Amino acid sequence: MIGFGIPPRPDFWIAPRDSGEGFRESHIAFTAPDRATVQAFFDAGVAGGAEVLHAPQVWPEYHAHYFGTFLRDPDGNNVEAVSHTPE
Repeated sequence: MIGFGIPPRPDFWIAPRDSGEGFRESHIAFTAPDRATVQAFFDAGVAGGAEVLHAPQVWPEYHAHYFGTFLRDPDGNNVEAVSHTPE
């Protein structure tokens, strides 16, 4: 297992799967500093051929400033970029 992040503790962990069989989709989310970065993530992913799960948009069911996009990576995982700022 390995953890990434800013000290004093990691906030992103990767570990081997230790139960179940076969492929299971992972949901990997990255916090972006602003909405422009979320849009840049989306644009780069689409340019690289990623499948669009959800284009960038506000998700008010999470909270008023939750602005996120979801792409499928080449391994079939759901990768999200999200900003929690008003703009």
